[in-house]
Amino acid sequence: MKKIVIILIALVAMQITAQEKKRDHQRDGQRAQMEAMKDLSPDEIATLQTKKMTLHLDLNEAQQNKVQAFFLEEAKFRKAKMEERKAMKESSETKTFTKEDKFKMMNERLDHQIEVKQKMKSILNAEQFEKWDASMGKMEQKRHGKKKIEKEKNKQ
Repeated sequence: MKKIVIILIALVAMQITAQEKKRDHQRDGQRAQMEAMKDLSPDEIATLQTKKMTLHLDLNEAQQNKVQAFFLEEAKFRKAKMEERKAMKESSETKTFTKEDKFKMMNERLDHQIEVKQKMKSILNAEQFEKWDASMGKMEQKRHGKKKIEKEKNKQ
């Protein structure tokens, strides 16, 4: 009986170790992809995103042009925000955010998300929008899932 219990414990330990390695490998791949995207210009990022969306949602020519323009605008916005955060990080002073600052930033982020959703709704037809919205929901769940995992790791 003791041998069976020891074998089961060993199998469970091996399974847990294998899963952790898989997660680490996925994170490394995502980091590499993020590093590669940093070097791209806003035009290149917009083009890649447009092509991915065209493949996923079967966009027509007019929709592709509108989505391309929208993604270009978004890429420029994100680049500016990244530079702003980078400059703040490099400055010698470390700013602690007040409750009002945090509320303002979260409110701006949510307003921007609402704006993005409305813009995409105006570009895509109903079926395409549903598909796009579902894929965005999955991405959001992935992001929040990763944050939960990291919080649990930090607690240990």
